[in-house]
Amino acid sequence: MPIRRVAITGFGVVSAVGTGAAAFFDSLLAVRSGIRLTDVVFPAGPESVLAGAVDFEPDAHFARARLLTMDRVSQLALVAGREAMVQAGLGDAAARPHSLAAERFGVCVGTGNGGAGSTDLAYTALLEQKAARLRPMTVVLAMNNAIAAHASMEFGLKGPSSTISNACASSANAIGEAFRQIRHGYADAMLAGGADAPLSRGTIKAWQAMHTLARLHAAGAERSCRPFSIDRSGLVLGEGAAMLVLEEWESARARGADILAELVGYASTTDAHHLTQPEPHGQARAMQLALADARLDASDIGYLNAHGTATEVGDVVETQAIKLAFQSAAAGLPISSSKGVLGHTMGAAGAMEFIVSVMALRNRQLPPTAFLERPDPRCDLDYIPLTARDCPGLRTVMSNSFAFGGSNAVLIAKAA
Repeated sequence: MPIRRVAITGFGVVSAVGTGAAAFFDSLLAVRSGIRLTDVVFPAGPESVLAGAVDFEPDAHFARARLLTMDRVSQLALVAGREAMVQAGLGDAAARPHSLAAERFGVCVGTGNGGAGSTDLAYTALLEQKAARLRPMTVVLAMNNAIAAHASMEFGLKGPSSTISNACASSANAIGEAFRQIRHGYADAMLAGGADAPLSRGTIKAWQAMHTLARLHAAGAERSCRPFSIDRSGLVLGEGAAMLVLEEWESARARGADILAELVGYASTTDAHHLTQPEPHGQARAMQLALADARLDASDIGYLNAHGTATEVGDVVETQAIKLAFQSAAAGLPISSSKGVLGHTMGAAGAMEFIVSVMALRNRQLPPTAFLERPDPRCDLDYIPLTARDCPGLRTVMSNSFAFGGSNAVLIAKAA
């Protein structure tokens, strides 16, 4: 079977800076931060924790009986999925075109933590409240593949189904593997993306123990995540979901879909180096392989959305990796990180930031790296500091996702 082209026909976002892709992107352009101090009651006492928390009322989206079977992570994913499906013109399964048979329409979701909130509640009941038994739905609430299961049932998707858990690269991998399902003929359409809701007590304490979380900045909580800045102090945990509809190109055209962009390249590599310390050559190889997959040169990329976590080591290594991959083209490449206003949404980050890249492509506007007032001299590329930038000739974008364990995933999209 010949290699098939893959269209992006819908996307949806639930984030700390807004629900809905348009509000989300507007916040990034305007540098409206969703990072706040959130009060969390731990067994040892309350603490104020920096977090990119989503303003989300489940009852506004789901019947109370259904919520008994859904962890917060699945709730966020379905709301993002609904937006993506409606934008693609596929929100009504009964009216779905015959060309998109349910058996050829799959789902692929990335998550780092799965139902972490449900797991946390279970341990609270068991260890603090001395409960003799847990909620009957605990297993299905917490399991990582619950998100994909709920999506398949919500939209009647009976094609390939998979869940990828590669830490912070999870949803970029999910999009890439869904892309391959369509490209090689195993499916005609895929709902792909990721979700994470890691703001549970156990998850927060585990990250605190690693000493990688940002400290409260003197300029305020909302300015505490500062990628590529000399005064960065670490990442900020965030939650959210981002989902995309991918379709075989000719099928999308035949049904008159609004093709938002074309997904043209994907690559995944492993550093085989260290559990927590990134390595530039593995990251660079992922970028180079994605370019080869897309049959593009480094000079063809007009914008790169960096992984850019605001950690001491991560930002420097990614800068080194971009220089290795892009060589002479690196100096002129516009790059930004979205995490300064979103926080790090873990398994959802890859999909969320790929949507940033696609929206930049469609709007011909590049979102800035927030709060980059004093760049680290070791991070000496064009990281679009402080202010959004018009880019009228933008044709091709890249999105990087790098994870603990040395998992790297890179996606490339072209204007339709």
